[in-house]
Amino acid sequence: MKTREEKLEAFGRILDILDELRVKCPWDRKQTTESLRPQTIEEVYELSDAILKKDSRNISKELGDVLLHVLFYAKIGEETGEYDIVDVIDFLCDKLIYRHPHVFSTAKVADAEEVMRNWEMLKTKEKDGNRRILSGVPDALPPLLKAYRMQDKARGVGFDWEEKSQVWDKVREEMKEYQAELDAMETAGEDAEAKKAAFGRAEEELGDFLFAVVNAARLYGLNPDTALERTCAKFRRRFTYLEEHTIRQGRNLSDMTLSEMDAIWDEAKAKGL
Repeated sequence: MKTREEKLEAFGRILDILDELRVKCPWDRKQTTESLRPQTIEEVYELSDAILKKDSRNISKELGDVLLHVLFYAKIGEETGEYDIVDVIDFLCDKLIYRHPHVFSTAKVADAEEVMRNWEMLKTKEKDGNRRILSGVPDALPPLLKAYRMQDKARGVGFDWEEKSQVWDKVREEMKEYQAELDAMETAGEDAEAKKAAFGRAEEELGDFLFAVVNAARLYGLNPDTALERTCAKFRRRFTYLEEHTIRQGRNLSDMTLSEMDAIWDEAKAKGL
């Protein structure tokens, strides 16, 4: 591993390179915080993908891309006179020190759970911090992640099931209510208004059911976003195997029966895909 001096030198090098690019490269020169935003989101997802694949080389590479964006925003802030990289780092350092009184002060904690509870309460007391527990959950988060983070933050102040097994009654209740509204959609027949109303209720109940499932995952230490991502990757592998197998036979998927496709799907499963 590198020394502190080597790390500081590397950090200084990227700052110098970015300064030069901002002056000499037409593309880099025209970037704004608004133009960078969608690319930043993409870079974070690419980092997430590398992490899920446990690809250490690409994790290192994608971390560099994310770091570039952090430095780029700081550079733009410096040019407008609003903030610079020192402000960014100082804000971070001050926040970490304030929210870890058990490390940097005299506070005592029993375990990681108490650290998280203290963290959430301290955030509500900060001068420029989140005045409400859930205000720290961005509106722009994908719904699955948003549900998980909202539940986790509520847990931080004690709003949670007393026993994790209790969540299953809620999951079953929400699934039953969701099924009832799906049935109502079917029995509405040609009544457009009744069908529309049932659809709206079914959509709401589906949301409640998914929220309950996310809660169950969280209580058992599982991240639903990671779990669903793994299932999507597995589905992609198996469906691609099915598709390629069909192409080699000179056939089209749309011309195959479901039982024929299932047989090839099972073959993919047997191969560990």
